Amino acid sequence: MNDVRSAVARRAGPRRSDLLGIYLNDHLAGSTVGTRRAAHLARSLRGSPYEAALGTIATEITEDRATLLALMRKLGVPARRYKVLAGGALELVGRLKSNGRLIGRSPLTTLLELELLRLGVEGKAAAWRSLRRIAESDRRLDPERLDQLIERAQRQVQVLEDLRLRQAQQALPAG
Repeated sequence: MNDVRSAVARRAGPRRSDLLGIYLNDHLAGSTVGTRRAAHLARSLRGSPYEAALGTIATEITEDRATLLALMRKLGVPARRYKVLAGGALELVGRLKSNGRLIGRSPLTTLLELELLRLGVEGKAAAWRSLRRIAESDRRLDPERLDQLIERAQRQVQVLEDLRLRQAQQALPAG
């Protein structure tokens, strides 16, 4: 009888709790990419006008990843190591993109990396908003804390957008 139930459950697909685990682990993989990319960008732009803003954002993104891991533990969702490793590998491969120069960093590299980081932060904000919605019915989640994380992500998006537009003006030829 248990074998029949197991077979039916497999055909029916993952349970809701399984879906939450998949969702959070996908965001954990993304946060691995974001954490590494933000740290790399902050290091690459030391001494530039972007240094202070990117240093702050890199620190916050690292903190946000730790917050995600803590939430996963609280929800009983184990971190899937293979997804974290895949995220790390993806970030390294992303560094191999063409930037118009054989050696060194081009202004286009900074622009593309700022765009990528902004998109990642928008994805993180979407995850916080999704968790905020389920916090209405799941007492393990703190709605106030999620509101703070959403606000911080929105601020990060705005800072990255400002930096991105400044870099676009420098990197892309006019007319």
